[in-house]
Formats: sequence, C-alpha cells, structure tokens
Amino acid sequence: MDSSGAVGAEHRRAGIRALPPNDPRQYDDLADQWWQPDGAFAMLHWLAAARARLVPPATGPGALLVDIGCGAGLLAPHLRGKGYRHVGVDLVRSALVQAAGHGVEPVVGDATAVPLADGCADVVVAGELLEHVPDLPGTVAGICRILRPGGLLVLDTLNATALSRLLAVRLAELVPGVPRGIHDPALFVDPRELIRLCARHGVRLSVRGVRPTFWRTAGWVVRTATGRSASTVDRPAPRIVPTWSTAVLYQGRGVKQS
Repeated sequence: MDSSGAVGAEHRRAGIRALPPNDPRQYDDLADQWWQPDGAFAMLHWLAAARARLVPPATGPGALLVDIGCGAGLLAPHLRGKGYRHVGVDLVRSALVQAAGHGVEPVVGDATAVPLADGCADVVVAGELLEHVPDLPGTVAGICRILRPGGLLVLDTLNATALSRLLAVRLAELVPGVPRGIHDPALFVDPRELIRLCARHGVRLSVRGVRPTFWRTAGWVVRTATGRSASTVDRPAPRIVPTWSTAVLYQGRGVKQS
C-alpha cells in the first residue's frame, strides 16, 4: 500500500473522509479542533501570535485589517486593543462561523477574487495561506489589490525546499493528532518568487526565517503523543521566533508603494 492508501485507511478507521491532499473539506471535518490548544491546529495558534507581533497598532479610527485565509479567527485574540476593524476572508464556511464568534467580520471569498474594494485595507494578513493556493500569482495580485498605498502586508508560509517537505509534511504528519494531507508540498512557496510577485504589484517584501522554540515544541509533542491536555500541565505554549534560515518556514512583511 502506498502512502496515500495508508492515509486513506487511517482516515476510514478514524471516521474521517479520505480526501485528496490540500482539500478544503478537511477543515470542515476538523472544525471542532480550531480552538483546541493541543489540537490539530496547535501550531497555527503559535504562528498567529507571531504574525500579530508584526502588526503595529492602528494609526487612526476605522483602520481596516483584512485577514485572508482567516480560518476560525485565530489571529483575533492577538489583535485586541490594536484598534482595527478585523475582516476575515475564507472559503470554509464552518471556520468563518467560529471566526465571527471571536469578533471577526466574516466574508466568504477566494483569495484570487476577494470581494472587497481596491485599496480598502490598511493591513492585509495572509497567514499560512500561500502554500495552499493553486494560483500563487493570482492570489498575490488579489491580496495586493485591496491594500492601500502605504498599507502593510504581513504573511507567513512554507518554503519550496526538500527540507521543508521533510519537516513540515513527512515528519510532522508522524506526530499523533497532526492532520494527514493538509498540505500539498508541490504548492510550497519559493521566497524569491514571492518577492518578485509582490514587487510586480507595488509591495516591497522582506522575508525572514522563523521556527518554533525547541524545548517547548518537544514538550508539546510529548503531551500530544501521551494524550495529556495543555490545560493539565503548567507549560507555556511554544513560541515562533526568528531564525537565520528561511529554508522551512518564513515570514514576510512589506509596504505597498504609492
């Protein structure tokens, strides 16, 4: 049996639909996991906190932050007090229902055709989105279109390297509780290409590598493997911190030129 067949058999035993890699319907099947601190989307919580640290406080009333691929609104708790109207765009309706419960204004839409006006956003955030989209140029164009001149783009994604595929897919999916098939590594994003695409639409993007802290992440893996909930142990969640290499995971930050 090949790896896809093994995953399909595992999903059938668990009562989960066997779906192709990167299929958005997986998020419906895992809808109850979004806000579980040690659940299937634990690392997305860590990344949301790191992403929010790149977003400055709003400079005036009515500032708009558009969160593309917002999921269940994991960014929202980290933006409270920063002064933004937080609009979340996603294709997964079950996730948007949860996002609305956390103060996000939900919008159903595709990243290549965001149903918002040109230049409406003071900040656009695209967290753990770009490695899921089949049309990267169209997605970057759609994101940059809604950003106003002088507005800020913040993103993070997975690099298109063999090391990234090994760590983020092959090894990560061996950890109990981590969803199988969430990523299609063929869609991972070369930062050089991303910088070029953003520049084409007037955004000067700079990137830096990030990684989870080792010991806290090791503790999370142990808790997950042994079935111990984060609420039962006095351990802080892992943090995403800068690192010298962009080979696996990286953040981008850029301003749209006038």
